Amino acid sequence: MLAADGVKLDAVLAFDVPDSKLVERISGRRVHPASGRSYHVVFNPPKEEGKDDVTGEPLIQRKDDCPEVLEKRLEEYHSKTAPIIDYYAKRGLVKTIQADAPIEQVWKDITAALGEAEI
Repeated sequence: MLAADGVKLDAVLAFDVPDSKLVERISGRRVHPASGRSYHVVFNPPKEEGKDDVTGEPLIQRKDDCPEVLEKRLEEYHSKTAPIIDYYAKRGLVKTIQADAPIEQVWKDITAALGEAEI
């Protein structure tokens, strides 16, 4: 499809994170609905549990941030998206980023991977 449009891919970045880490990250997310401010019960907790730091209003957990919904989303990913990664890996285009590393390392790995691509 891309080739038909004259688009050539130089690299495909695959962000590798264990499923268990994704469940931990997503299921701990809390959101202030009015502003969209995002918190995490472990990694970025609000000053007062369950309340927005700015307004003091209650935080919510989105319905799609629960472990059961995420498990279904991960099943979809593994059955539908992972084969696409395999397709590009066979063509030598996939650069895998260990995305459960600290953000500084992830950024270094992204820029290094893109530096290797013919952009």
